[in-house]
Amino acid sequence: MKKYSIGVDFGTQSGRAVLVDVSNGEVISQAVKEYTHGVMDERLPDGTKLEHDWALQHPRDYIEVLETTIPEVLKLSGVNPENVIGLAIDFTACTVLPIDKNGQPLCFDEELKSNPHSWVKLWKHHAAQDEANKLNAIAAERGEDFLARYGGKISSEWMIPKIMQVLDESSDIYYKADRFMEATDWVTMQLTGVEARNSCTAGYKAIWHKQKGYPSKEFFKALDERLENVVEEKLSTDIHSLGGKAGELTKEMAERIGLLPGTAVGIANVDAHVSLPAVGVTEPGKMLMIMGTSTCDILLGTEEKMVPGMCGVVEDGVLPGFYGYESGQSCVGDHFEWFVKNCVPEKYFREAEQKGMNIHQYLTEKASKLKVGESGLLALDWWNGNRSCLVDVDLTGMMLGMTLLTKPEEVYRALIEATAFGKNKIIKTFEESGVAINELYACGGISKKNPMMMQIYADVTNKEIFIGASDQTPALGSAMFGAVAAGKENGGYDSIFDAAKVMGKVEEKTYKPIPENVEVYKKLYAEFELLHDYFGRGENDVMKRLKNIKKEQSQKTLEEEGKVLCLSH
Repeated sequence: MKKYSIGVDFGTQSGRAVLVDVSNGEVISQAVKEYTHGVMDERLPDGTKLEHDWALQHPRDYIEVLETTIPEVLKLSGVNPENVIGLAIDFTACTVLPIDKNGQPLCFDEELKSNPHSWVKLWKHHAAQDEANKLNAIAAERGEDFLARYGGKISSEWMIPKIMQVLDESSDIYYKADRFMEATDWVTMQLTGVEARNSCTAGYKAIWHKQKGYPSKEFFKALDERLENVVEEKLSTDIHSLGGKAGELTKEMAERIGLLPGTAVGIANVDAHVSLPAVGVTEPGKMLMIMGTSTCDILLGTEEKMVPGMCGVVEDGVLPGFYGYESGQSCVGDHFEWFVKNCVPEKYFREAEQKGMNIHQYLTEKASKLKVGESGLLALDWWNGNRSCLVDVDLTGMMLGMTLLTKPEEVYRALIEATAFGKNKIIKTFEESGVAINELYACGGISKKNPMMMQIYADVTNKEIFIGASDQTPALGSAMFGAVAAGKENGGYDSIFDAAKVMGKVEEKTYKPIPENVEVYKKLYAEFELLHDYFGRGENDVMKRLKNIKKEQSQKTLEEEGKVLCLSH
């Protein structure tokens, strides 16, 4: 009798589930559910207006994903729930929410639902940058050794700055919160009824260390006296290793999602980190690029090296027995989506429709006919800030070389090239720090849909690129961890390494560097580095000055709107 596992991947705009044959890693069926409330970056559901750099989500959307996609993959496959041995999930991170003592999100409270701080702060919520700046300054002054493990800076996207923002701007929410949880752990708790925080998000996003634990109480007190006992009062020191079993599916949730009570549920994970074994990577020297709205890079090592601007290095943070390195770019797919929504003329949409293409396919077709460097354009990929290697969300995008003859496809290609240059900067920083990168692997929708982009990445980095076989790599990775949670005696696996040998796969086709393109891109990359350092390392902070002016003027607009609203009442 065949056995199956289910993996659920919670992304930025939607959640998706896959039902996987444990014996070979084949995805039997899959289903996607768009979040009902999407990303809330302008208003709350009740109309409360949000300030700039906010990005929130509705936790009920996550439960809807489970209730919709899992029954659907069972129905599509015809698989009996009795033969589903395990389930696990992955999530964007750091995506965090405050909950009460019963585990319910504070935003479910009628009295608190108009307070933005009661909601889920999505990974790309950047409004805690002031808190991140304060944390980094105090940590540097105190000589805290954890800073080096995170490339020299803690990001505003991470757990502690987001908690600090709640305390600074809405202390009533801070004190009403029984604890703050990563969404991936919270959803797993809804499945099992027990709290089991994972070592991946704790290590990469909450400054936890396997040997040393969290930073000291003295450090947290230096941030704010009220934070002295934040770990004991609002977090948890009970951290669970990846590959373990979080618990078993409760009767209530089993009825809601169509599985059997007692089904094994794996420790939760992060979408990027869970993807590594899904492409069969279980050894050092191979960087996986998970390419979507943003890009996250995962790499294994045998030593703990300090790499400037990396997102973190965590022992057992990705696979047991290795140091897991993380880096990434805050804006990739979002980059291209912004461009087609705001800058492409109607004529191009009509022409794309006539050819039976979507606008991205059409722009790619036109851009692929350009020679390297033909457009005369060069861009910085900071439309959503810089995650690595500068760790600065206050940086913004830039395009250089535009003329009255510049065409949309030229800009589109330049934006793609900007993300490739940003990736090359990350790779070179790792290599210069003694962390070898011999091969590149890619997964995610972009790696499947845009051959031109993958060839550009191969040419810019001068490295061969292997593509994950599954079009739902994170979800497949979660299904693999679900099979490990079930264990070999139940038809699964005793380790993620065993599962990866059988279930992880890449496509036969690879992308190899084209020598003549490599040479031209070397010239363009040299110019990219000049701009990168000039605008990103403090020589000219014009981007930040412009952002401050924007913030000041936007605040005036909000105040004026508030006055008008008061007068109308």
